[in-house]
Amino acid sequence: MTGRIIIADDHPMFREGMARTVQRLLPGALVQEAGDLATVNALLREAGEVDTLILDLRFPGLTCISQLADLRQQLRRTTLIVVSMVDDATLIEQVMALGADGFIGKNIAPDEIGQALLAIRDGEVLVKFAPSGLLPLDTHTLTTRQQEVLRLIAQGKTNKEIAKALDISPFTVRIHVSSLLRTLDVPSRAAAAVKYSGEF
Repeated sequence: MTGRIIIADDHPMFREGMARTVQRLLPGALVQEAGDLATVNALLREAGEVDTLILDLRFPGLTCISQLADLRQQLRRTTLIVVSMVDDATLIEQVMALGADGFIGKNIAPDEIGQALLAIRDGEVLVKFAPSGLLPLDTHTLTTRQQEVLRLIAQGKTNKEIAKALDISPFTVRIHVSSLLRTLDVPSRAAAAVKYSGEF
């Protein structure tokens, strides 16, 4: 047994993909999944030490980046790996300063994610990400595609449904959604939908 590994991400597709990657690389590990911080805390209360926590930076219940320091304090012997679409160097530096053992960008190749995961578990302090190429935009200057994605979010569509409607991949939708949240300066899809109804 390699130990317990918790994958904490609110996007089922990414979470399941990461779980498959971990199980392939570490077949002896007990892999557990969580879609929000309450579930993470419930898993942490279970018996048995957690070997690795893979945590999405934009995660339900994680309202402030400083909470990473609390997790670090709580999980002194756990490898804490933060994953995110964020490619802001200053923010990544803050994540590492708060005690993360490594940072992995969601937009790098799956094989690279796996290699980075193993390296961090082996004790390497690693930051691995690729610039998304998404430029910060003024609040009111969304591209046509971003406006289409935002309109569908406001209609309550899932990423999969948006991908089908616009004939693009779910991964591309994720990039647009991430960019939209940053552009509109909102923390969630629901908040983006509210802003859409109020301003567009």
